[in-house]
Amino acid sequence: MGKEQVTRWWNGAWGRLTRRDVWLAREIRWHVVARAGDSETGKVLRWEFDTEEEARNMVKRLVQADGGQWREMSGDASGKTSA
Repeated sequence: MGKEQVTRWWNGAWGRLTRRDVWLAREIRWHVVARAGDSETGKVLRWEFDTEEEARNMVKRLVQADGGQWREMSGDASGKTSA
């Protein structure tokens, strides 16, 4: 069973030093993944939560801490992410 990507946020920056992405996904537990930088060299942090509320509170903290112009983005067409 793969993870279900619930939603995604992006700060709107394209540069590898300024780009930020945050994903909210669910398998049995809720997962929050935050990446600073591009997909090849960026730093990735991961958290797991028992409830959606706890996971969304972490997403809110991450997005507010950066202070940029974040955009909520939909998941991919299948709604699944690779595990």
